[in-house]
Amino acid sequence: MSPVVLITGTSSGIGLASAVTAAKHGFTTVATMRDTSKDGALRATAEAAGVELDIRRLDVVDEASIAACIDAVVADHGALDILVNNAGRGFVGTIEQVSMADMRDVMEVNFFGVVAVTKAAMPHLRASRGRVVTVTSVGGVVGQPFNEAYCAAKFAVEGFMESLAPVAATVGVLVSVIEPGPVSTEFVNNVGVDVAKIFAEAGEYEPAMQSYMRHIMAEFANPEAAQTGDDVAEVVLTAMVTDSPAFRHQTSHWSRTFTGYKLSDHDGSAVVGMTTDWLRAD
Repeated sequence: MSPVVLITGTSSGIGLASAVTAAKHGFTTVATMRDTSKDGALRATAEAAGVELDIRRLDVVDEASIAACIDAVVADHGALDILVNNAGRGFVGTIEQVSMADMRDVMEVNFFGVVAVTKAAMPHLRASRGRVVTVTSVGGVVGQPFNEAYCAAKFAVEGFMESLAPVAATVGVLVSVIEPGPVSTEFVNNVGVDVAKIFAEAGEYEPAMQSYMRHIMAEFANPEAAQTGDDVAEVVLTAMVTDSPAFRHQTSHWSRTFTGYKLSDHDGSAVVGMTTDWLRAD
């Protein structure tokens, strides 16, 4: 039987591309999303690629939905070999001007959603000696202006996964994170930015916000920085199939350079190697 991979957040972007790429490479691919009525682009892309997907509902902030989906996948396919945590959303705003409800919502989707799905999947991944591959962001390494909530959530995901990696390895489960930079066309769509509204409500922060938006939109238009979802999906696939995958995978030269401002250990082997040593028997 072909290995079974479950991917969250597949209605668009990296998740959609990763689902189709996995299916093209022979994986039994369970493509999940919160609202399956939004599966049109995924189905069209899969049909064009000549692949079949098992499309199911999974809401990462609903534990009952998570359990129902994973239990059904294992019942129907006999195993779960790989989890790809991709679901999430962007958010732009500075702490003085956003509500605590907004902050909690960003953390709920981008961090606790990843934790909840990983927790539910781990018994099955332990049984299959499988893998957890989680799409984070360069924003999980380098804090960025007006992204306090988003970067905090992604930092939390990176810390969670970096801490889990050596523990999961003791029971045969490999853990990796994927760190994309800008992904073409996804910024405005995913963040839901109303630029004019943001500027109008920025108050004393408007000059800084104007500068930030000019910078970030230029990066998303910069061919040396921006990638396609397909580009990132190929890196996700690498983490899925490599015999001994690195913990940390940047998805481009740009993302390696950017995260290099923070990390000298690009692939995470030094940190994970150190913490793995903590678990070795004397």
